[in-house]
Amino acid sequence: MDRSTPQPGQLLEIAIEVAREAAATAYRMRVEGVSVAATKSTATDVVTAADRAVERQIVDALRLRRPDDAVLGEEYGATERGTATPARVRWIVDPIDGTVNYLYGLAHCAVSIAAEVNGEVVAGVVRNIHTGEEWTATAGGGAWRDGRRLRGSTETDLGQTLVITGFGYDPARRAHQARVVTELIAHVRDIRRLGAAAVDLCLVAEGRADAFYEKGLADWDRAAGGLVATEAGLRIGGIDGQGPGPDMVIAAPPELFAPLHDRLAALDASGGP
Repeated sequence: MDRSTPQPGQLLEIAIEVAREAAATAYRMRVEGVSVAATKSTATDVVTAADRAVERQIVDALRLRRPDDAVLGEEYGATERGTATPARVRWIVDPIDGTVNYLYGLAHCAVSIAAEVNGEVVAGVVRNIHTGEEWTATAGGGAWRDGRRLRGSTETDLGQTLVITGFGYDPARRAHQARVVTELIAHVRDIRRLGAAAVDLCLVAEGRADAFYEKGLADWDRAAGGLVATEAGLRIGGIDGQGPGPDMVIAAPPELFAPLHDRLAALDASGGP
């Protein structure tokens, strides 16, 4: 193994190769039929056998290529190996982002893999399991889909903004988030809830929607998609100067970020359960 500091492009090549193999497995398992294997935070927060099988495949593939790296996955958590490398590399994996969509055969779901070096995400890929759409980014290298560089939306008027959001699984949190949506929708063009944060962030990076916000995202939900959005020129942050995190992730063009942020802050979007 190369023990020099890995370049973002090198890590992205690995991530793309592994994500494509994983997406193919997930698609095959969906065609063959999947069922709920377990639940997590609530009865509606499901895990399929494919989630677990695909994450195992990804971890094994990453271990084969870079055996000393750490991995953080949604289903199996953190795995560590003794690292003697000068640059600490951690892979952040969501084997199936949008599991409920995947379970129901809806095409808005993806494999998401990001590479972090010394705590900074430097490479990421999000690959749609059904359509094969693939979004990639490297730190400082831009965001891309099918050879086209992504620039995000040019919208500057909050009232003309198409916003994507998502809901948690806890009923009390959902109720709070629904109240926020009820108040926000009068101040924007419209709101979409599509059910896969990594893909949502990529759609905003591509300008197929104007902005995104959600409370409750984990690292694996936003690592790769967040880099794609950042490299497309979007501003990403939380509420009241906080960075993006579990309390809130907002992604929007710089001109839209402040008005959307202020509206969400006034609605206490990061509050509640």
